[in-house]
Amino acid sequence: MRLCLPTTDDRGHDGTLSDHFGSAPYFTLVDSESGVVDVLPNIHEHHQHGSCEPARGLEGHDVDAVVCLGLGRRALAGLEGAGVRVYATTAHTVQGALEAFGAGRLVPLTKEAACGGGRRLHCH
Repeated sequence: MRLCLPTTDDRGHDGTLSDHFGSAPYFTLVDSESGVVDVLPNIHEHHQHGSCEPARGLEGHDVDAVVCLGLGRRALAGLEGAGVRVYATTAHTVQGALEAFGAGRLVPLTKEAACGGGRRLHCH
C-alpha cells in the first residue's frame, strides 16, 4: 500500500509530520510493503484554508491512503472521493506513524473529527 504522510521536512523515515495536511511543505510517500520512500514538495502548500485540493496534488503518484495529524472536512471529502483512505495518527514522526499503521492502531479519520468538525480532535 502506498501511503502519503504530510511532513515539515524531506528526511524520509526520519521526517516530522506536519500539523495539517494541506499546509505541509512536503508529502512523504512510503510503500508500506517495500519501505521505498519518495518525498515530494507540496505544490499547493500556500492556499487559503478551505480551498485545499489534496487529491490534485497527489495525482499520478498512486496513493492508497493518507496518514496525518489533521486535515479539513473538504480535503477529507476530496481524498475520499478520489478513493484515498485517510487515517488519523498521534505520532509526530513518519517512522512512528508507519509503526502504528503496520500494527493496525490507526483509525479512519471521520468528518466529525476533521478540522471544521464539531470535536476538532486532529486540528492543531
